[in-house]
Amino acid sequence: MLKLVISGVWVVIVALIAVYFSVQMALAPKVDEAAVARKAAEETVRGELTSLPVIEQGAVKGYFLTRLSYVVDKVKMASIHIPLDVVITDELYTTLVGDQMINLEHRSSFDVAAFRQMIKEAVNKRLGQDVVFDVLIEQIDYLSKEDLRASMAQKKGTIQSGESIVKGEAPKDGAGAEKPAGEGH
Repeated sequence: MLKLVISGVWVVIVALIAVYFSVQMALAPKVDEAAVARKAAEETVRGELTSLPVIEQGAVKGYFLTRLSYVVDKVKMASIHIPLDVVITDELYTTLVGDQMINLEHRSSFDVAAFRQMIKEAVNKRLGQDVVFDVLIEQIDYLSKEDLRASMAQKKGTIQSGESIVKGEAPKDGAGAEKPAGEGH
């Protein structure tokens, strides 16, 4: 008789524990409302292809071709009076041409994370608010003057050689529809 009571109590305890955990698993997960609000305020803007000259000892040695995309706060984006593409292009020239962030002799040691962070911080500082959440790299290529001359001599209209510094992917989330360029482009 004692075994029957103990086994009955054991079955009840196991059943209660199973019901408790099944109810806990069935409840909706806790939602981080701040993250949801930020995600709703984000928009991906695809940047333009930008050509930046590489100048050494007063002469142009080649060109960097870059295409970046930006994850921005769409509410703050609407409040700025300078087109974002213009600010980004200026920061790219400042970083890559003025500060010479990419060393031609050591292109493989290019720090992508530092480059992305530098562009993001510089643009947000220039705008006076955190408009850019992230910088996405689609491509950074280097073309020497010799590559350009050889391609022009072949009259193919497309450049066949060059060196890819960074190759990324275009945003795929649907929010990355290409935006028209600002006035003056």
